[in-house]
Amino acid sequence: MDTGYVGILTLRLEMPWVSNLKEKRALVRPVVERLKGKFPVTVARLDGLDAHDWELIGVATVSNDHEWIQQTLKMASDYVAAGGEYRVAAEEQVISSLSDLMGYGEEDDE
Repeated sequence: MDTGYVGILTLRLEMPWVSNLKEKRALVRPVVERLKGKFPVTVARLDGLDAHDWELIGVATVSNDHEWIQQTLKMASDYVAAGGEYRVAAEEQVISSLSDLMGYGEEDDE
């Protein structure tokens, strides 16, 4: 029996016209903060922090309702894609059961 689910969304944002890190941060930071305020998610800047033209952000949420996680991550993805001076170049979504991640229900070797 699944006790809950964790959903993770990764988005690769590209902005090839940006020429420095300060300019890129000015585009990415507001997106991260707005996502945190608008949706029940945790958001982090994961990769590309030293690159001036791209960045990978991660969005995560936990719930006992698989469908709710799907909808929440879809709304977050649509929200990011709709705004900002960047292009969403890649997107990946994974939803896993907490039982699988935590090893619940596995037989004990004792």
